[in-house]
Amino acid sequence: MTENITPYQNEVSSTGTLKIAVFSTLGPIPVPNATVVISYNNQPDNVIDNLITDSSGQTQTVTLPAPPLEYSMIPNEPMPYSEYEVRVNAQGYEPVVITGTEILPTQNAILPVYLPPIEFPNENKQDVNIPDHTLYGEYPPKIPEDEIKPMDDSGEIVLSRVVIPEYIIVHDGVPDDASAPNYYVTYKDYIKNVASCEIYATWPESCLYANILAIMSFTLNRVYTEWYRNKGYNFTITSSTAYDQKWIYGRNIYSNIDYLVDTIFNNFLSRPGVRQPLLTTYCDGNRTTCEGLSQWGSKFLGDDGYTAIEILRYFYGDDIYINSVSTVSGIPSSFPGYNLTIGSTGEKVRQIQEQLIRIAQDYPLIPVITADGIFGPNTQNAVKVFQGIFNIPQTGIVDFPTWYEISEIYVGVSRIAEPI
Repeated sequence: MTENITPYQNEVSSTGTLKIAVFSTLGPIPVPNATVVISYNNQPDNVIDNLITDSSGQTQTVTLPAPPLEYSMIPNEPMPYSEYEVRVNAQGYEPVVITGTEILPTQNAILPVYLPPIEFPNENKQDVNIPDHTLYGEYPPKIPEDEIKPMDDSGEIVLSRVVIPEYIIVHDGVPDDASAPNYYVTYKDYIKNVASCEIYATWPESCLYANILAIMSFTLNRVYTEWYRNKGYNFTITSSTAYDQKWIYGRNIYSNIDYLVDTIFNNFLSRPGVRQPLLTTYCDGNRTTCEGLSQWGSKFLGDDGYTAIEILRYFYGDDIYINSVSTVSGIPSSFPGYNLTIGSTGEKVRQIQEQLIRIAQDYPLIPVITADGIFGPNTQNAVKVFQGIFNIPQTGIVDFPTWYEISEIYVGVSRIAEPI
C-alpha cells in the first residue's frame, strides 16, 4: 500500500511555527489542560506532536516543516504552505478537529480553537476544514462595484459617522444562500482572518500594511452604508470573493498580521470630500485583474521599497489618504492618546489596573496588582504577562494596541460572568 504523502512533505526546505490557543465558545475564556494532537493533513495516525494547554489555554510554540520560502514570493508556484490537522479534546467540552491549518515558512501561525461546553450543546458545532488560500486555490472573481456608494434621498439607512463596530456579522456564503450560517466575529478578528486568507504573511511589511488597509476600508464601507441590511439581509458582509472578501470559519492567522491589525485597526481609506470609507476593491493581479489593488503587484512594489501609502496611491490614485476613526464600539473608553508606562498616574492607569485584575481571574498567569492609579513595576509586569499571552510585544507599556486588547478581553470575560 502506498503511503499518502502530500507534495510539500517531499519538498521541505524550511520551517514555520504554530501556537494553538483554546477557548470556550462562550467567550474569551481559556481552556487549560486541553490535549492537542498535531498530525499531517488527513493522516491522523501520523502524529507529529502531542501538546497540553497551560492555564491561559495556550500550547507551547512548535516548529513544523514548510515548503521553500520562494514558493510564496512568485505566482504560479507549488503550494507555498504546508497543511496540518489539529485535534483538540478537553474534559467538559466537545472535541474539535481542524483540517488544513496552513504553515508558511519563517512565519508563526496562531490557531484559535473554540470548544463547545458539554452543558451548553451547540447545534451548529462543526469541525473545521480550511480550504485553499485564495492566492493558491480557485475562487470566483469580484463582481465590479463603485468605490463610493451614492448617498441620496432614496431612503436607505446609513450611519451618521464612521465607527469601528464591535462585531461583524459574516454570512458564510453568497447573499441569497439562506442555508449559509451567520457568524458574529469581533471586528479585529474578522480583519485578521481575511488578511490571512487573502495575502501571504511572508510578504514585505509595507505590502501587508497596504493590503490590510484596503481590507479594512472595504469592510467599513459595508458597515457605514449598511449595504446588505438595506437590501433586506440580516448580516454585515459575506464570505464570498465574488461579492466581498474571503473569510474562513476557524482558520489560523499569523503573528505579524495579528500585530499589524492591532496597530492600525481604526484606520480606513478616504478621498477629499468623501465621508464614507472607500470600497477599495482588490484582486490577485495574476489570474484575475480589476480596477483596484493587485495583490501580487503590491508585493512586488513592496520588494522595490515602496511604502504602504505609495503602494495604495499606485493603484487607487494620488488623492487617496489614510483616515482614522475615534469611536470604537463596545469598549469602556477610548485610548487616551498617550502611552501609560512607569511613572504614569491617574484615572486611566486605575482603569487599566482594574481591567487587568478582572482578566486575571480567568488568566491566572497575570499577577495580582492593586488598583491604586500608580503605574509601578507590579503593573508593568502584569502588562508584560498580558502582552505575552495575547501576542503583543512585551514592552510593559500600555500603548495603542495594548490598550484596546486589554479593553476587548476585559469586556469579553466580564460578559461571561454576567447573570443570564
